[in-house]
Amino acid sequence: MNVADSERLSSGLEQMGLTETDKPDDADVLVLNSCVVRQSAEDKVISHLGFVKRAKTKRPDSVLALMGCMVGPDASQLQKRFPYVDAFLKPQEYAPLLDIVGQRMGLDWEGCVGTLTPPRPSVSAHVPIIHGCDLMCTFCIIPYRRGRQTSRALGDVVHEVELLANRGVKEVTLLGQTVDAYGHDLAEDVDLADLLRAVDGVDGIQRIRFLTSHPMFMSDRILDAVAGLDKVCEHINLPVQAADDEVLANMRRRYTLDEYRRLIERIRGRIPDVAMATDVIVGFPGETREQYDRTLELLADVEFEKVHSAAYSPRPGTIAWRKMPDDVPDEEKQFRLKNLTDLQEGIVTRRNARLQGQTVEVLAETRKKGKLQGRTRSDKLVFWEGDDSQIGELVNVEVAKTSPWALQGNAV
Repeated sequence: MNVADSERLSSGLEQMGLTETDKPDDADVLVLNSCVVRQSAEDKVISHLGFVKRAKTKRPDSVLALMGCMVGPDASQLQKRFPYVDAFLKPQEYAPLLDIVGQRMGLDWEGCVGTLTPPRPSVSAHVPIIHGCDLMCTFCIIPYRRGRQTSRALGDVVHEVELLANRGVKEVTLLGQTVDAYGHDLAEDVDLADLLRAVDGVDGIQRIRFLTSHPMFMSDRILDAVAGLDKVCEHINLPVQAADDEVLANMRRRYTLDEYRRLIERIRGRIPDVAMATDVIVGFPGETREQYDRTLELLADVEFEKVHSAAYSPRPGTIAWRKMPDDVPDEEKQFRLKNLTDLQEGIVTRRNARLQGQTVEVLAETRKKGKLQGRTRSDKLVFWEGDDSQIGELVNVEVAKTSPWALQGNAV
C-alpha cells in the first residue's frame, strides 16, 4: 500500500513539472513514506528522518515531507518532535505537500494534476481498491491511521487498470487492508468477485492478484472467481495470526481455528492448485508456549507456500496496548520466531524441491544481478538468463535449482 501511495504522489509531482532524483542532496522536494505496523518499522522511519535532516540542512530551501501511517489525525506532536519537516501527510492525503510545491512554483496544482495513475509504471503495478479497515483487531494500528473502510467505485478501478494496461502493465495487484471486503460499503451491489471479473476483461492485462484477505470475507463467490477466471492467479494470502481460539479472541480476529481450517479445506477444494500464504504474530499478550505450539501444528499441517511472521510489538493507541500487558519476554518471542522460521524454511525447501526439472510460467519483470527476474502464478521468485526483450512477457522457465527463497532456471 505504501508503494502505491508513493507512486501516486510521485505522479502528481511529475505533472507539476518535477523530475525524480536518486540523490537526496540534489532534491528540491524530499518525501519519506512511513510504516509503523511494528516498533522496528517506526524506529527505521525515525532513523531515516535523521538522515534526510542532513540533506535539508544543506538545502534549507528544500521541502521535506513525512507521509504514511506515522502521521495520525493530529500531527502536533510530530511537528514538535521534527520541526524541520515542512509537511505531514496522512495516508492518501497529498494536498498539503502539493499546496506547498504549488505556492513555490506559482502553480494552481488542482488545475494541472489529473489522475494520479503512475505515468511510467513497471510491468507489475499496485492498484488500491479499498482504503482503511473497520475490524479493529486489538494489535493493529492501521484503522487509527488509515481510517474507516472505504471502497473505490468499480468503474474507477477498472479505468485505472485500463490506463495502466495502455502504459505497458501486464500484472496488477488489487490492494486493501481487507481486500475481500471490497464493495461491502458501497451503495451498488458489488463485491471483489465482480471487480475481478471486470478487471479480467481489460485487454493487455495478463495476470491479476489481490492482497490482503481476511477469513471473515473470503466468500464462495470470490473463490469461484479465482477458480474460473484465467487471469486471476491461484494465490491467496489469508492471515491467521495465531492458531489458538483464546489468542484469536484476544486479538479480536472473529473466527476460530476450526473455522479457519475448514476455510482452507474449502479453498483447496474449489481451487486445487492454489498457493496459500499467511501472516503470523508470535508472543501476543498472554500467549503461552502451548498456545504457540498450536500455530506450529497448523503450519506443519497446511504447508503454506509463504509465512510472513513477526514478534508482537505493542502499538500505542491500540486496544492491546491499552488493555493487555506485553507479558511475553523478548527472548521468548525471538525463540518462538526462530522456531517458526526454521519450520517454514524446511516446509518451503521441500515444496520447492519438487519443482526441480519442471517448467514454470514466469512473468519477466526486471533484471537483477545480471539475470532476469519474475514470479510464477503462485508468487514464487524465479531467476534465469535472458535478454531484456523478454521483460513484460510470459516466459517458460525450466527449473534447474531450488532454494527456500527462489528458483533458478533456464528459458525453454
